[in-house]
Amino acid sequence: MVIYVARHGQTPWNLEHKLCGRTDIELTEEGLRQARQLARLAEGKSISMILSSPLRRAKDTAQPAADLLGLKVQTDNRLLEWHYGAYEGTNSRDPAFQQAKQQFANRLPQGESLLEVVGRVYSLLNQLKEQHMSQNLLMVTHGDICRVIHSYFLNLSIEEFFSYTHQNGQLEVYCLGE
Repeated sequence: MVIYVARHGQTPWNLEHKLCGRTDIELTEEGLRQARQLARLAEGKSISMILSSPLRRAKDTAQPAADLLGLKVQTDNRLLEWHYGAYEGTNSRDPAFQQAKQQFANRLPQGESLLEVVGRVYSLLNQLKEQHMSQNLLMVTHGDICRVIHSYFLNLSIEEFFSYTHQNGQLEVYCLGE
């Protein structure tokens, strides 16, 4: 099984370094271009399923690949971005947010903890491993979810985990069962 993981295309809030979280934001023109580029990258990869976060920036990024491959975009709430709670819409470089997010067992105010995020994403990956081992999948999701997926496949230190970045429209490849 090969899992191709992409972060959604660029949004206006990405340009402003704002935490998008659960806010349902559209793609910029550059984000739409990144979605078309992702479709071209997905072509010829024997992808038989496309999973996406239900937020429109992820679905709109996944749709050109689905159209090109003749597939339907399936959504899964476990691919939703980290619920940043009170930090939603704030600058991602804000020192208070940076400190709060590294307290991974603590919930962000009105949001969720990193441990909760990891639990839901790892449960999805374990389910895919059990039920779709013979398929290649494309997953389109969000920056912090990409970071959690990356940690599923690699043993990372805390520093490596928090320094990993998945750029808008970037495609990563992971293998299961080999």
